Amino acid sequence: MGFDKLRHNKYRNILFTTPSHSQKFCILNKFRHFYKYDVSETDTHSPEIMLEEAEKYASAMYGVRKTKFLTNGSTSGIIISVMSAVQKGDNVLLSSNAHQCHLNAAKLAGANPIFYDLPLNDFGVQSAVDAGMLEQYFQNNSVKALIVTSPTYEGYVSDIKSLKELCQKYGAYLIVDEAHGALYPFSDELPQSAVQYADFTVQSLHKTAGGLNPTALLHINCNCEIVDIISTTSPSYPLLMSIERNIRYLASSQGKKELNKLIENLKSFRRDISGYTLGGDDITKILIKKDGLTGYELSEKLFNLGIEDERTNDISTLLITGIGTKKDKLETLKLALKRI
Repeated sequence: MGFDKLRHNKYRNILFTTPSHSQKFCILNKFRHFYKYDVSETDTHSPEIMLEEAEKYASAMYGVRKTKFLTNGSTSGIIISVMSAVQKGDNVLLSSNAHQCHLNAAKLAGANPIFYDLPLNDFGVQSAVDAGMLEQYFQNNSVKALIVTSPTYEGYVSDIKSLKELCQKYGAYLIVDEAHGALYPFSDELPQSAVQYADFTVQSLHKTAGGLNPTALLHINCNCEIVDIISTTSPSYPLLMSIERNIRYLASSQGKKELNKLIENLKSFRRDISGYTLGGDDITKILIKKDGLTGYELSEKLFNLGIEDERTNDISTLLITGIGTKKDKLETLKLALKRI
């Protein structure tokens, strides 16, 4: 099924096609195996059929109408979603502190961005989006699409069901940037994924789910015509194959066992940390602060002890974990925190 067919391809033709390496000329010898799967749409290969099969399997696995594999990151998924949901002159509601691609998507669609502000919490970061707070924007403007980041970078998760109900009330599409929540559909101990409710959900596999940069997924639950004028006509089939393998692994018994192990290790880590305050709704995001230290001071002390964090601010520091985070790595972080 899917891209596994590339592994068993029996064609041994001499290739006068793109890509020009002909699957034999390897500038980066360490990637020799990778080159063998780097094909184009020729008479001897039909990878577009494999992609269709793989995406169909994925949509069934996630319980959505359609899943699209992305090889140029979640940014492309956000742009595709906005351009599919709105027309020139429509209003798009987005956070004033959102990822730049949200605004870029509105601009590319010729839509009018309307910004909502989210206050900072005790960790110096923005919390979840509240549907009640947003309703005033729908009442005062004809909003065609709402873009929400959930989870936030730091792991705060919005009530997507209530946001979907709000959008339905006013006839708007709900687009959820779930880039940092790709693991959510695979464990009941993690927050609920937006895929069940949102019209468009975008997930980055490389952020927490073990995927290669910049692999991502776009899940679609609406009937609108999908406008994709930004994706390359020469996609990386090795990356597409890695997406298929990635999500099959996460859905497998082995993948779920590995994810459960990560969650249990994180629970143990949190129980053993004293003198620190942890925030967020997502256990895989270690948003941490310590009385008497700014976030930058904590970050510097951790760096001097061999620990590099993901992001920091005046109050707190963020460390990202994912499917590749082993127990010994958490133990090293725990020892470093105890030395501070």
